[in-house]
Amino acid sequence: MRGNGDQNLFILTIYIIGVTYIFNLMIESIDDKVKFEFKKGVVDDQLKEQNLQDKLGISVKLNASYSFDELKELSISIENKSDNHAIYVDWDNSSLVVEHSKQSRRVIRKSPDLTRDLAVPQSPSLIAPKKTLSETVTAEDVFERDAVAGTYSAKKPIVNITALQKGPSKKLYNDFINRTKQLEFSLQLVLRISEVRVGLAPGANIPPMCIVNCPFTIRKLPWTYALPWNKKK
Repeated sequence: MRGNGDQNLFILTIYIIGVTYIFNLMIESIDDKVKFEFKKGVVDDQLKEQNLQDKLGISVKLNASYSFDELKELSISIENKSDNHAIYVDWDNSSLVVEHSKQSRRVIRKSPDLTRDLAVPQSPSLIAPKKTLSETVTAEDVFERDAVAGTYSAKKPIVNITALQKGPSKKLYNDFINRTKQLEFSLQLVLRISEVRVGLAPGANIPPMCIVNCPFTIRKLPWTYALPWNKKK
């Protein structure tokens, strides 16, 4: 009887080891997921401080989760809430800033077929009263040129999370993976607001500039988020 008990214990032990091994392989095979969050409340507070809450609204469309280095561009909407003011978005003076590197990067407003030299100045975008401008934007350095088609497309991530594994950022990467720290970046929009009758007509005074800092956080999601019943949360 004792021999049978020892044999059963051995089989149970092997079974538990096998299940644990397979379970660990499953965890390792699950893609790491991160969540990007637009801090809209912070933006709204800035608009109130500048008395722009009745003239301007800013929103960003984001997915519930992304794989590492997946997000290469931002879908942003800027609403002109006013009845008699024009809003101009100064793309060339706007920037994307990654907090851990303190790097300030020029913003490029994406077009369907981006064939022009990226160094060419960008014209400001006009948002008429009661209208909304929706654009896709990213940093200049994420673009790569297709030598055959002659077009530029976004190939690199806005925030290169994987690259943090090496060099002085390794500790930050480990803290991020362990979910004890978040990554941060911001889109700093430069806007000019004027009454419609003034605009930017030749000879007219340039409307005063305002800067709206649009912050984002990136946090590592637990591996359980990738399970089928959690993906829609």
